Amino acid sequence: MASTNQDQESLQSPKHYLCGSVAAFANIVITFPIHKALFRQQLFGVQTREAVRQLQRDGLRTLYRGILPPLLQKSSTIAVMFGLYEDFSRLLRLHAPQAPFLLTDSIAAVLAGTAEAVLTPFERVQTLLQDPRHHGNFQNTAHIFRLLLQQHGIRELYRGLVPILLRNGPSNVFFFGLRGPIKELLPEVETKAGHLVNDFVCGGILGAGLGVVFYPLNVVKSHAQVQIGGEFQSCRVILANVLRERDGKVSRLFRGVHLNFQRSVFSWGIINATYELLLKML
Repeated sequence: MASTNQDQESLQSPKHYLCGSVAAFANIVITFPIHKALFRQQLFGVQTREAVRQLQRDGLRTLYRGILPPLLQKSSTIAVMFGLYEDFSRLLRLHAPQAPFLLTDSIAAVLAGTAEAVLTPFERVQTLLQDPRHHGNFQNTAHIFRLLLQQHGIRELYRGLVPILLRNGPSNVFFFGLRGPIKELLPEVETKAGHLVNDFVCGGILGAGLGVVFYPLNVVKSHAQVQIGGEFQSCRVILANVLRERDGKVSRLFRGVHLNFQRSVFSWGIINATYELLLKML
């Protein structure tokens, strides 16, 4: 019996990676233009209308410029996020059966979030491709990777690593810790469509809320990653510089947060609903 349970668990593990990857792929294709407008707001502090006007001026040809890195990055990181969380949770419960589930699950979430940061180079390249100031400097994803590695070394690909680590671990703890309780608060449903809607709402609420809480870290990350070469500045220094550029007003750190909120509702709603749907199908 023990052998059968172990075999079932080993078969379950790849499902979480596959479902997470496909869910992220679907999300990126649908929401990429919104993310691009949001990035302009984080970088330049412009209003939503101006960010949309900038994208319109750039034209359709460049609208999906830079989509390959987030496709690769998100499909990989979401696969790692869900898959490693399940794997770490199972291992921790196996080796520390007396520990509270809340503790083991929280540790598993932090470990999964830390592991995701290995894929920081994809976020780095995505940031450079989306910055209009670099449109004429880089041809594509492979060109940026090659140029950064040749001229600056692998360390350059990991600019913005610290804010990513500060974001990933805690946000994973909240996401996995609150996903179940929030779904239990939603109306009970019996149909597949009803469960799909509840999973969408649950993921959307969590993603949007966490997106607001960790928004300043994403602003810091964006500003760190648009720089090429030179000194690696700390999060504190970057934050102080951004505040100074925005007249010292903390509220301006949240420029674009409403668009991020809307995008996160759709993004994490799509990811969570697709993930749960695929998990039941496989």
